[in-house]
Amino acid sequence: MPTLYDRLGGQEAIGAVVDEFYDRVLADDQLVHYFDDVDMTKQRAHQTQFLSAVAGGPVEYDGDDMRTAHEHLEINRADFGAIATHLEAALESFDVDREDIDAVLEAVGSYEDDIVMAE
Repeated sequence: MPTLYDRLGGQEAIGAVVDEFYDRVLADDQLVHYFDDVDMTKQRAHQTQFLSAVAGGPVEYDGDDMRTAHEHLEINRADFGAIATHLEAALESFDVDREDIDAVLEAVGSYEDDIVMAE
């Protein structure tokens, strides 16, 4: 049975979703400030690696743990929700099956308590 990673189309397809996702995030006045001093080429590669790993791909995520990577940003629940909405829209724009979109959102959502540091 194919993994979620396979159903999403592998690393190249996930990379395309990540590009669409960040295009949406960087156009959002609510969220863009989180990326003011971020090398977006590295960020996009890093996010592709992360999503590939949580989707069951043959990719090992080697970044900081979620709490360490995000604690200095003071992300609140509303901003986390906005990020999830952009991820959902990016997946929908590639005609990903609803069940697979939900699986990606569930996997990413499992890190919410480690990412959200402000109310």
